[in-house]
Amino acid sequence: MTHKTKVILLLAALCAWLGVAVYGYTQTDAAQTSLTKVVIGYQKADPVDIARQHGEFAKKMKAKGYKVVFKEFQNGAALLTALKSGNINYARLGDAPPVINQAAGLDLVYIAAGADKIQGTEVLVRKQANIKTLADLKGKRIAYAKGTTAQFMLIQTLLKANLTVNDVTIVDMDQSAASVAFAKGKVDAWVSWDPYTATAEIEQNAVVLTNSKGLSMDRDFVVSSRKYASKHTDVSTLLIQYLAEDMDWANANHDKLITMLTKTLHLSKAVIKKTVERRTYAMGKVTPAILKEQQKIADVFYEQGMIQKKIDVTDATLK
Repeated sequence: MTHKTKVILLLAALCAWLGVAVYGYTQTDAAQTSLTKVVIGYQKADPVDIARQHGEFAKKMKAKGYKVVFKEFQNGAALLTALKSGNINYARLGDAPPVINQAAGLDLVYIAAGADKIQGTEVLVRKQANIKTLADLKGKRIAYAKGTTAQFMLIQTLLKANLTVNDVTIVDMDQSAASVAFAKGKVDAWVSWDPYTATAEIEQNAVVLTNSKGLSMDRDFVVSSRKYASKHTDVSTLLIQYLAEDMDWANANHDKLITMLTKTLHLSKAVIKKTVERRTYAMGKVTPAILKEQQKIADVFYEQGMIQKKIDVTDATLK
């Protein structure tokens, strides 16, 4: 074989290899770009985050042609800002933010709802505060977070005690600030939710004055914009199904879940164990009964002047 022939054969082989490589890259790139992106906003250790960390949700969605992108946010306000701007397609929220933002004109719709969290949403008091009954809250300083389920819980607690916000001093604080203020005795009571309540009970010897039974359900919700949800009912259906399956996993695997959340939240295992074992994880369709609960929040907020518009919660659904 002449040198010229060897060169020709080598060039032919190289061209063939490049052709295969380019074809393979094209096929891989096409497979990646053929997936439809779905962006879901969450807060640390919520049901969506559990599904993210478990890993099955994204795999199942990919098998159906969707690439899931998870984005973490610090609070419900940030999540709803991102939803409104179109930076995310779905947002995991508590019960109060959807009501407040519907009243403010955001055209959102409820997609899915979780189980109640009545055992971990509480009014905590310091042992030194000498508060034994709800009526004893009169004249006391109470920490809460405005625009959250704690705000509704606070109002309901005061109403049950035949008190109003004028009978107490309410202090709007984020959870970290409230924890410090509570520990230092700068507030007498604190309305909050797990894992903050579990942390205060275990590490600060906080006393539970009442949990939210009969006062507030404190459910998780997944919401979307009407514009997106109306065009992607198939995505919403899969989201409900796969999140429900992850919540079933969470209920059946407490040990694994506790280990996972202990690392995620950087809290003690005792705190996470208390948090996990006093709630049920779930995610399913939003029923008329759940919408009725949300309507109660809307009515109370309107009556208390916390929203300026009377709303019908059923308007925030795809009818």
